[in-house]
Amino acid sequence: MRLGVLDVGSNTVHLLVVDAHPGARPLPAHSYKEELRLAQLLDDKGAIGTDGVDRLVGVIHDALQAAEDKGVEEVLPFATSAVREAVNADEVLARVKAETGVELQVLAGDEEARLTFLAVRRWFGWSAGKLLVLDIGGGSLEIAYGIDEEPDAAVSLPLGAGRLTAGWLPGDPPDPEDIRALRRHARAEIARTVGEFSRFGAPDHVVATSKTFRQLARIAGAARSAEGLYVQRELKRESLEAWVPRLAGMTAAQRAELPGVSDGRAGQLLAGALVAEGAMDLFGVETLEICPWALREGVILRKLDHMTP
Repeated sequence: MRLGVLDVGSNTVHLLVVDAHPGARPLPAHSYKEELRLAQLLDDKGAIGTDGVDRLVGVIHDALQAAEDKGVEEVLPFATSAVREAVNADEVLARVKAETGVELQVLAGDEEARLTFLAVRRWFGWSAGKLLVLDIGGGSLEIAYGIDEEPDAAVSLPLGAGRLTAGWLPGDPPDPEDIRALRRHARAEIARTVGEFSRFGAPDHVVATSKTFRQLARIAGAARSAEGLYVQRELKRESLEAWVPRLAGMTAAQRAELPGVSDGRAGQLLAGALVAEGAMDLFGVETLEICPWALREGVILRKLDHMTP
């Protein structure tokens, strides 16, 4: 069957269309996305404003039309941290349902981490052993660890690249004092979770997903996306540590000229790099592998697991 996953994230609304059936690998057929940056549209009270909701409703309408055009039989809609943490989340969800017919499932942070972990496990297989998975989104950082398909530990921290950029790095380029303050904050948040994971022992593989990690790996020398999903891509902490001060001295426009960095994500790349560097340092990771599957694929796989072959 042809499934569509509608992901209302903190940065983008993304419809991924796949051809899938139980026991088979989901095959991407179409992708539609629009950048909304909901994490940066929250007002001082933490609410998504009327303009933001208007834009969200409009993009969901367009995504549903794209799904219909591509012959999608079922759409799996969900929302992550930006909607989850908005103080007016209930009103936003009610309006989306009333005007589009879509009932967004709001994923809890730990569920987001668990579904991403499932996708990574399926991609690498059982031979990968114990996995530590890191995912930096627009609104949150997810961390999960385990040897099975269900992780032994999973947490979500409010350390998304978009959220941190809006709240901590107003300058372009950012002020060095603001960068130092964000660095301290991010590392303190991550450090609180390290003990929860370290009691399980060292992982056999450390894996990262998300656009932020892919862009950081690309500027550090990893293969281009055009070379395909199956090319192994890595990010070394040594390379990342060398890039952080360079990114700190650049404007968003200058970062957008780097290989693999989009205009829409350039402004928040430094915040993402600080979180990635902190996580790799505090967890003692020298090299991590980039996985092309993440949360959307996890949602698809969970759906297929509950279907009758």
